[in-house]
Amino acid sequence: MKVAVVGATGLVGSKMLQVLTERNFPVTELIPVASEKSVGKEVTFKGKTWKVVSADTAISMQPNVAIFSAGGSTSLEWAPKFAAAGITVIDNSSAWRMDPTKKLVVPEVNGDAITQEDKIIANPNCSTIQMVLVLKPLHEKYKIKRVVVSTYQSVTGTGVKAVTQLMNERQGITGEMAYAYPIDLNVIPQIDVFLDNGYTKEEMKMVNETKKIMRDDSILVTATTVRIPVMGGHSEAVNIEFENEYDVAELRALLEKTPGVIVVDDPSKALYPMPKDAHDKDEVFVGRIRRDETQPKTVNMWIVADNLRKGAATNAVQIAEYLSSKNWL
Repeated sequence: MKVAVVGATGLVGSKMLQVLTERNFPVTELIPVASEKSVGKEVTFKGKTWKVVSADTAISMQPNVAIFSAGGSTSLEWAPKFAAAGITVIDNSSAWRMDPTKKLVVPEVNGDAITQEDKIIANPNCSTIQMVLVLKPLHEKYKIKRVVVSTYQSVTGTGVKAVTQLMNERQGITGEMAYAYPIDLNVIPQIDVFLDNGYTKEEMKMVNETKKIMRDDSILVTATTVRIPVMGGHSEAVNIEFENEYDVAELRALLEKTPGVIVVDDPSKALYPMPKDAHDKDEVFVGRIRRDETQPKTVNMWIVADNLRKGAATNAVQIAEYLSSKNWL
């Protein structure tokens, strides 16, 4: 299987290569793709070095699948060209997510939406992925009416520049800034640009993507997304109102049986998920599960996942695994 990774030299691209290796995806030939300035550089994959090529060259090499993690403008320009050449594209940017002609997929939630004809498949936003994985079994059992989510997102979601800013500030070094403000010893209640409604683009991604992935426009979602000075993963405080009554023990047992979800929830031992524990793991961790005592049929919980893995690279590779299992690549 020939696999192209577009944006192979970036933070998520590097994680893609790691996940492809760990999950033993059947790569016979790797085609690392990056911007013109990186062409000719080498990346290491499974003990071998592979030369970085341009997108044009990659198309001529006819990979079976191209996993994109190179930003929206690159995806808008190049994904259709790969698709036109018969190459299946799995895109990690926001470019195609809300396109009504494209599938937006978390394999455990709506993998069955993919068909053999889908040539550009969108990978959802990191903070949406970890939330919908938990919401799906709860929606099936209790029917979700409304979700209120506040996120605590890792600097790795912004990229290498943000990680460098945080580490520079820790060491008192003046350097290039990824954010308009210091991030160390600070919290920035803005991720992406503000829209006319006063919400940020990241917040509206969570609102719109959740409805699309869950295939239910009746689910009301409101979000506040916040950047915090951590690495390792995104955390979310989620308040979920159901149409039907629930039992906390039953709900917890339901999540314990959900593939890809690990419940870490024992207040008596101060056990709950934290980003440092989710780091480099593929699962979504859930804890602090408790009844909202201010209104009926409502539960509070805390959801944590590694945003570079399940929030990006792992989910994309799982989509490729699903396609491969159907012999569609």
